[in-house]
Amino acid sequence: MKNTESAKPRAVISGLGLFAPERVVQNEFFDKKYDRDMSTFLREQRNILQRHFMSEDQATSDLVIPAAKEAMAKAGVTAKDLDLIIVATDTPDYISPSTAAVVQYKLQASRAGTFDLNSACAGFVTATDVAAKYLVADERYNNILVVGAYGMSKYFDWDDHKVTSVFADGAGAAVIERTTEVSAHGEPLGILASQLATDGQYHDYMGVYGGGTKFPISDETLKRRQHMLQFTKRIPPETNSVVWPELTNAVLDRIGCSISKVDHFFFTQINIGSIRETMLRLNAPIDKAHNIMDRFGYTGSACLPMALADAALARKLKKGDLVMILGSGGGMSMAAMALRWGYDT
Repeated sequence: MKNTESAKPRAVISGLGLFAPERVVQNEFFDKKYDRDMSTFLREQRNILQRHFMSEDQATSDLVIPAAKEAMAKAGVTAKDLDLIIVATDTPDYISPSTAAVVQYKLQASRAGTFDLNSACAGFVTATDVAAKYLVADERYNNILVVGAYGMSKYFDWDDHKVTSVFADGAGAAVIERTTEVSAHGEPLGILASQLATDGQYHDYMGVYGGGTKFPISDETLKRRQHMLQFTKRIPPETNSVVWPELTNAVLDRIGCSISKVDHFFFTQINIGSIRETMLRLNAPIDKAHNIMDRFGYTGSACLPMALADAALARKLKKGDLVMILGSGGGMSMAAMALRWGYDT
């Protein structure tokens, strides 16, 4: 018999997809380009062996479509079933209109409302949180497509080897729907709790600053390369490994679970050292953290849904598993979410 808490509607991920563009770039490319040993640092300090770059004629929306179609197929829905499309990206096709509108057109999802969400690399968790609240609050929404997409190679300053060798392109997608289902142990499935956090003092430390109202495109903007990805100041390297455990504990406290009960951790895939330090601080086994930067590099707002989809393809996720997802990015924006997985992969 279901208790009152279990019977409450929740949002659950019902299908996942990922896509990386065709061009694969190995670390050795950067050794040759910059005439220095880049491979050792990338392999040992970032856990990156290769990454994917989009072609000149591709836009971010072109990366989204294959990932979205895979997610819909896994969820058993079609584009006509979608009620809402949320695209989390800070590398949109255009400043305006939204990339989500482009995706809706390309998918022929004629019933779906659309909007973009920019919370940098915390975007996917933030967008999933928004989608969950739509589903719980309004019965008219049944199937929501949430996408994390990244085409940062289009914003590269190729003189900056620290950026070009780490950042990459890709997209991950999730179909999210409503459920009242419980696990075999009677635990409610779906999204259980989430928390957003921002430390806005870092808003001018990292980003693409040209092209908006603060620095409109001009000869001066181009000269200062503000239309490209820039690290203007150094974010304290310990930031993630301090805040991620704090957010994890805060979210788990709200649902009455301990660290030992978490089956899988998914972190923003930018620094393997930060992930290892976080797992150490949480006293959790490192093999509970699923990582994909070895094959895909750092794909920003796409890395978390790509990592989830990759774990699903590897059949790591089981129905009823407790999953923690933590994203962080420019701003400094952070987001954490606990969910109980809704299906066997």
